Amino acid sequence: MKHWRVLLTSLMTLFTTACSTTPPQGVQVVDNFEPSRYMGAWYEIARLDNHFERGLEQVTATYSPREDGGITVINRGFDPVQRVWRESIGKGYFTGSPQRAALKVSFFGPFYGSYNVIALDNGYRYALVCGPNRNYLWILSRTPELPTLVRQALLAAAQRNGFQTDKLIWINTNAGAGK
Repeated sequence: MKHWRVLLTSLMTLFTTACSTTPPQGVQVVDNFEPSRYMGAWYEIARLDNHFERGLEQVTATYSPREDGGITVINRGFDPVQRVWRESIGKGYFTGSPQRAALKVSFFGPFYGSYNVIALDNGYRYALVCGPNRNYLWILSRTPELPTLVRQALLAAAQRNGFQTDKLIWINTNAGAGK
């Protein structure tokens, strides 16, 4: 009986964390966010490893407005082992005001995860995004290349927020590799 209680508690903790729609404690999201400027295609430059993107290269995320006020999310990446493109289509909704860059995003059923823009340049060219905890982090860019100074600034912002930047995986963005 005791083992069942421990197992049930562990599963509930895992489910709650995996489906959390809030940013990690102490991490501030971007205010004065302009959703229309964030729409369009982004290249994934780096990420902390996660099971749903493991091994993928040339990863892009494309955002577009939905009629219901939400955002359509299309994530696409190339699997170099199987030599196929993988695509996931999801939907996102702001957890509060659209001027605060905190969303909940779902790629399957009623389960939502946290999507938080925690750093963004004024031109909406580079973004630092995290999930519900410090195990999820992405560096995004409008272009496949990231200038060195921008890379250093985003890494510094991630480190200030307690993310382990030494564990980032730098993504192959070479557009010719998957053709």
